[in-house]
Amino acid sequence: MNDLVVVGVDGSAMSLTAVEAAAAAAARRGAELRVVHAEIPVKPRYMVPDPASGTLVREAAARAFDVAPEVVVSTAVVTGDVALVLEAESRAADLIVVGSRGTGGVAGLLLGSTPVSLAARSHCPVMTVRQEHRTSSGAGPVVLGVDGSPDSDEAVDVAFTEAAQRRAELVAVHAWRPDRAPPGTAPGSAAHLLARAIAGRADAHPDVTVRRDPVDGKAREVLLEASKAAQLLVVGTRGRGGLAGLLLGSVSRAMMTHAHCPVVTVRRTA
Repeated sequence: MNDLVVVGVDGSAMSLTAVEAAAAAAARRGAELRVVHAEIPVKPRYMVPDPASGTLVREAAARAFDVAPEVVVSTAVVTGDVALVLEAESRAADLIVVGSRGTGGVAGLLLGSTPVSLAARSHCPVMTVRQEHRTSSGAGPVVLGVDGSPDSDEAVDVAFTEAAQRRAELVAVHAWRPDRAPPGTAPGSAAHLLARAIAGRADAHPDVTVRRDPVDGKAREVLLEASKAAQLLVVGTRGRGGLAGLLLGSVSRAMMTHAHCPVVTVRRTA
């Protein structure tokens, strides 16, 4: 653990929602919060910071203080592409938090390019929040999507940690479709996969109540439904069905776009 949460801000209302979520996450971890704004100069040869950027990060830091006054907050304005700046920041962070769409988002496009690119390349878990999540009560379980993939396996540890920090129940969900299972698949294979996924982790977090929930259905639909009652959804960036060369799976992208609670995507790193 690096004891650092990073949040990317761009001045949009959604990025301030991300700041609130990041401040709360930092408080739960006892971590420092770093507020980062990536600035792309109109004329790259003139590397003069825009004064408005300083105001932007200071306002974001003030919002963080309102949420968690005990958290140490630092700010930075960094010149460069947003996704690349945040990817670099992720190397030293426990968690990086972004809004799902910022000031550069196209009307009707629910998920901007920055969260997608960041989730696919980040060196730490990425939390994506939407404006609708601001009214969330913070109650409910932490839901973990399990499919047996390497990224999903990495997500298990993150989900246990989040549940412990939030003092919440952990619901491990595996979506499967019996009608599409390979011939000879045992009826209890879904339950076995869930049991295998959390084996050993529960011992490290004895205070976390775990519920295993194998559900008949498509992963996208099952997880979206589960997110309605959750305070957080944790998934791997790519599942077993991921296509070679596709850095972000369709299910994780759908969760980042449509889930009813904040989403943490986890990528297995070397």
